[in-house]
Amino acid sequence: MAEFVINNKVRSATKVSLFIANYGRELRMGADIKKKEKVEKAMEFVERMKKVQEEAGTVLKKAQKDMKGQVDRERKESKE
Repeated sequence: MAEFVINNKVRSATKVSLFIANYGRELRMGADIKKKEKVEKAMEFVERMKKVQEEAGTVLKKAQKDMKGQVDRERKESKE
């Protein structure tokens, strides 16, 4: 259950869960597993995964920039 919770939690930095970032779809459990899904074409999957990873990368770069700005505000110039 702990692994399920960790993999299914939407991350504030990427705005998606680890499972979506890795597999491009929602993590399912229980009765959802028995649902039949339309099988996606390989190229559609590749394009969707590229989009998910690009969006996560963009959000991570913004978070990195915001964190750097926060740290730089707290930094003081050295006298040397």
